[in-house]
Amino acid sequence: MSQRETTIYVGWIIDHEVLMKSSSGGAYTVLSDVFLENGDAVISAIYNYQTHTTEFKMIHNKQDRNQARGSKYMQSKPGNIFQEAYLWIKQNPDRKILFVGMGCQAEGFRKYAEFMGIRQQVYIVDIVCYGSSSPKLWREYAELLERSYGGKITYLTFRDKRNGWKSPTAFAVVNNMEIPINDYMNVFYNQCALRPSCHECPYATVERRTDLTIGDSWHIEETIADFYNENGSSLFLIHTNQGEALFESVKDKLEYRLSNMEQCWQTNLETPTTVSEKRGKFWSDYQKEGIRFIMWKYGMPSLMMRIKKGVSIVIQRINALYIAWGGGKTEYRYIFPGIHYGIYLMGRMA
Repeated sequence: MSQRETTIYVGWIIDHEVLMKSSSGGAYTVLSDVFLENGDAVISAIYNYQTHTTEFKMIHNKQDRNQARGSKYMQSKPGNIFQEAYLWIKQNPDRKILFVGMGCQAEGFRKYAEFMGIRQQVYIVDIVCYGSSSPKLWREYAELLERSYGGKITYLTFRDKRNGWKSPTAFAVVNNMEIPINDYMNVFYNQCALRPSCHECPYATVERRTDLTIGDSWHIEETIADFYNENGSSLFLIHTNQGEALFESVKDKLEYRLSNMEQCWQTNLETPTTVSEKRGKFWSDYQKEGIRFIMWKYGMPSLMMRIKKGVSIVIQRINALYIAWGGGKTEYRYIFPGIHYGIYLMGRMA
């Protein structure tokens, strides 16, 4: 596959309904539509509500594809999907496959496709990745939720956009009730539960050997302020001519703009997520005390963090009123210096 200098775009799907159901800017949906509408296949990870695992599946219709839409905050299982892809291509020599996975999974599939002689018939897209947490940890957490609320999880989302793209809501539905899963998300982001290999990931870089890389276009409200969409925006890194052809085929369904690395830089395009100093203690506590204990100890925000968040929300609301009263936009410290200084002190103490 012909490599080229990486070209960078940012953008989002024009279809507002799809955008709101997507984790970021709808990149996965718009790319997979091309294949499904042409009778081709898509391979990506789908959450299994019976086993509480995320498994790679061969997808042939939009209904199944929609189940795969959205971020999954646990490691997924490839199973026999590489062999399934090869057999499907051999049985359908005029068809193509879109493979979407994390960097390590996509690279594994790329090498397999090249070895088996089907690389020209597969388009490989990888995702900018923070890391994957232990699938056992998630499964035990999901089972704890079901025991605690007396029912099965029937819906799960880690990035609902009701409060906007940058303030996602994570919850599970049990017995028609939305159950927040903030404790699990805190454990995920405190860098204790990620797989050891994630902290040494060789794919945390801009230049890759996939056709295309997608992810959130974080920080564009600062770097491309006139192209910011509060409902979500995707990053597209194009690495091959095949990736460029794929992007060209979906441009008419996107609001997009040519960009560069300076505007779209983010940590996991340069370096893997660092390991937490608490990781050893975290896993020791888990082995001794179990899932409920570690969610309480590591998943609950500290008192100081709760105070800081509460005060920050109050200040945001007061500032909104100030603007509504005609005060114009200014910095909090000029309006409420005492409160601002209080937050500053809490930040210093935390």
